[in-house]
Amino acid sequence: MIDFSVLTENWRDFLEGFYHTVLASVLALAGSFLLGTLVAVLRITPSRVLNGIGAVYVELFRNIPLLLVVYIFYIGLPAVGIRLPVFVSGTLGLMVYTSSYIAEAIRAGIASVPKGQMEAARSSGLTYVQAMRLVILPQAIKLVIPPISNQFLNLVKNSSILGVIAGFDLMYYGDIVDSETFQTLSTYFFVGLFYLVLTIPLSYASVVLERRLARSG
Repeated sequence: MIDFSVLTENWRDFLEGFYHTVLASVLALAGSFLLGTLVAVLRITPSRVLNGIGAVYVELFRNIPLLLVVYIFYIGLPAVGIRLPVFVSGTLGLMVYTSSYIAEAIRAGIASVPKGQMEAARSSGLTYVQAMRLVILPQAIKLVIPPISNQFLNLVKNSSILGVIAGFDLMYYGDIVDSETFQTLSTYFFVGLFYLVLTIPLSYASVVLERRLARSG
């Protein structure tokens, strides 16, 4: 049975973990979207060098586990003299990992925009960067809202990886509460509820956004 005293007696720990989970998710969400957009643009540039850099980035971080990406920042950087706070290391790892998936989604969106759009923008006097920023990307991102929304949901759930490196998130504080109360089932039941508080509204918002974009389009 679920023991609600686990929640009432340790609510400060749960709220502290919830706060850091929200913070890590928001920071990684914003960072992964910006970084993913940049990498997507690199992937379709005429320059072979820039295209190659984007391709290597995507293939590297998409094909290794998230935990290993986090360890690059948590263990790898200190090994070369760069030390970051644990929370920052985990958030950066989460951001870099997610950005590789967002980059591919946005690249697919860019490929779906008719080539004539770029030609028309360039012929009107816009530079390549201006045409991409003002004409192509707005259309591409609108087309890939569903897969990007799914990646954002995955990001929130993947933020639990911070608990592995003492990143002060919900899983980290859940482990602390479990070690103090020995109420494993109840502890992680409430941890799961807190994650649902985050993911259900985000999922609903993404559905609403998709419907509005479909009507406007």
